[in-house]
Amino acid sequence: MSREAPREDFDDSAMEVGKPKRWAAGVPGVTAALRDSFEQMGVKRTALTLLKVNQKDGFDCPGCAWPEPGHRHTAEFCENGAKAVAEEATTRRITRAFFAEHTVDELGERTDHWLGRQGRLTEPMVRRPGSAHYEPISWDDAFGLVARELSALGSPDEAVFYTSGRTSNEAAFAYQLFVRAFGTNNLPDCSNMCHESSGSALTETIGIGKGSVLLDDLYQADLIFVVGQNPGTNHPRMLSALEKAKKAGARIVAVNPLPEAGLIRFKNPQLPSGVVGRGTRLADRFLQIRVNGDLALFQALNRLLLESDAPDALDRAFIAEHTHGFEAFADHVKALDWDDVLTATGLTRGEIAATLGDVLAAKKIVVCWAMGLTQHRNSVPTIREVVNFLLLRGNIGRPGAGVCPVRGHSNVQGDRTMGIYEKPKPAFLDALAAEFGFEPPREHGYDTVDAIRAMRDGRVKVFFAMGGNFVRATPDSDVTEAAMRTCRLTVQVSTKLNRSHAVTGESALILPALGRTERDVQASGEQFVSVEDSMGMVHASRGRLVPASPQLKSEVAIVAGLARRVLGDRHGIDWDAMERDYDVIRDHVERVVPGFADYNARVREPDGFTLPHAPRDERRFPTATGKANFTVNPLEVLRVPEGRLLLQTVRSHDQYNTTIYGLDDRYRGVKAGRRVVFVHPGDLAALGIADGATVDLVSEWTDGTERRAPGFRTIAYPTARGCAAAYFPETNVLVPLDSTAEVSNTPTSKSVVVRLEAEARP
Repeated sequence: MSREAPREDFDDSAMEVGKPKRWAAGVPGVTAALRDSFEQMGVKRTALTLLKVNQKDGFDCPGCAWPEPGHRHTAEFCENGAKAVAEEATTRRITRAFFAEHTVDELGERTDHWLGRQGRLTEPMVRRPGSAHYEPISWDDAFGLVARELSALGSPDEAVFYTSGRTSNEAAFAYQLFVRAFGTNNLPDCSNMCHESSGSALTETIGIGKGSVLLDDLYQADLIFVVGQNPGTNHPRMLSALEKAKKAGARIVAVNPLPEAGLIRFKNPQLPSGVVGRGTRLADRFLQIRVNGDLALFQALNRLLLESDAPDALDRAFIAEHTHGFEAFADHVKALDWDDVLTATGLTRGEIAATLGDVLAAKKIVVCWAMGLTQHRNSVPTIREVVNFLLLRGNIGRPGAGVCPVRGHSNVQGDRTMGIYEKPKPAFLDALAAEFGFEPPREHGYDTVDAIRAMRDGRVKVFFAMGGNFVRATPDSDVTEAAMRTCRLTVQVSTKLNRSHAVTGESALILPALGRTERDVQASGEQFVSVEDSMGMVHASRGRLVPASPQLKSEVAIVAGLARRVLGDRHGIDWDAMERDYDVIRDHVERVVPGFADYNARVREPDGFTLPHAPRDERRFPTATGKANFTVNPLEVLRVPEGRLLLQTVRSHDQYNTTIYGLDDRYRGVKAGRRVVFVHPGDLAALGIADGATVDLVSEWTDGTERRAPGFRTIAYPTARGCAAAYFPETNVLVPLDSTAEVSNTPTSKSVVVRLEAEARP
């Protein structure tokens, strides 16, 4: 199977490749952010908008979910945050004339970058069966079309309702309520593709699927591991927290196949030393691990801790009082094969032993990670082993220590808290039933991968997306797009154009929504929404801009309007009241979701409030055993055939998730191009491929299907030997739909076996 890329992606004549940077942010970061903002918003709008980002009386950045500190700078945003705001608050508009000019097929030939730069959607649009174009449709007729298609289904389970992380708590709660009142738990979300492995592992081991640290814990830590994560690009505001931790005395160990500029040195543009000085060196130790070697690394550290003769190597009192399964875990790890460890990690015993010295010298340890750990076949065992590592020295449930899965999209964690989950817990459904007087469905629904399979197999006929860019975020692009096209109706609730609007069912709707930056006025007056950050803090978000079009509706209003048409008076749910005043929704949440007592009062406090976390707050572990669970995690070394490489998909510095802000990757030395593959110069030499050659990337999987991403330029780069990296979503075509993580079913986008072939395209 071969996929032709959008046409502009092949035009790499202007591409330039230089040396990767040795530091992040600084004046160039400020310059890039302002240049993009001025271009999209103009000078005055830029000033008015950016000064409200992440402020106590402003709106939450629509980018990452990193928490806000108690004391906030006037400019409490990063370069990519400014770009995210600029894309939403842009003065560019997409009108009906645009859709009359461009066919759907033509839009499908455009790049993600081009589509995103066209501006804000301004009115509902429909693609009718057989039509080449989208055309205008009224909101009432749009809701009617959805209602007819849903009513015609043989079962509610023939519909899928996807959610992106940008959705607010209020909209997410209303959305899941509507879907369950309709009769299904088919609520896949973007968590299924990124941090589902974290939630699965943490729920099993400590009893709650969220991180256990707050910002103050980072500031108090003695040692911080940053594993499989690139804060400089993906969570740039995290660099400020790491800098503060460093200045308080913490050591930082970076574990990554790629050397990342943000972890080498950070020039904080909010400090004089970041503008005119050298900035702050962050990582004290860089472990350049092979892709998928993290389980072996933490098992090796755990074995060394068990064998150490240091008197405080283990916190035996904590282990005895608060943990379960220690003996089985210890017996397993003591039998670890060092040859397997060195093969899997690509590290030396000396490097691992030196890291043990860092561990033994630290009383308080935090381990941070992101998708570099969560998107492998063995992701859940790997994260369970990280928990084992922390439990050995009592590093969960005390200040300055704990697990820190760094979530990506803003409010992706809040959506899950609000009930966006295909496998809801019985207690949540019981509370929902008590609050609204109907029996919600109990059978588990489809996650993202299963939803694609169901569409592919004709078991789903309606696909509804609350935000996001489903076809570009998901694996196996050819299969996903073909699956979407089997639907009778596809619906996208969106602020901007993306490729998912060009990959449609027989009929398709685009429903334009308000953005985070915009004022939301309903019948009772101006509204605000709330979000939950990566560390379980809930706070308000208030848009300030005049909406991009008078035809835009809030996501809450879209859900309520749809529910009225689809459900009518069924169950007696007062959708009008929820749409009129979001306080009503928050009152419902308070009675359904634990931790939200006095929701309306507490969310109006300037800093919001912190959700309870039993392991962190009480050293209480709500697991099946009532204790934190040590686990046994077999080590299977991922061995790649000769002549092949292990590919990880990564973001460029000029993108966030599937949104492409520009065609540069300043930190990795790439300008004006995205179809590149980073390979160690020694591996290029061994493969007989020149630096700068054009190749096709071909993934290899047990089903024998050829998945090909054509036209990539090789870049000799200091990545780990035997490994390669390339940008997504361009390489999602290479990730097999059925290659997923154990337990979590997350696509294995970080460990794809590939070969490089001389370019087949003329």
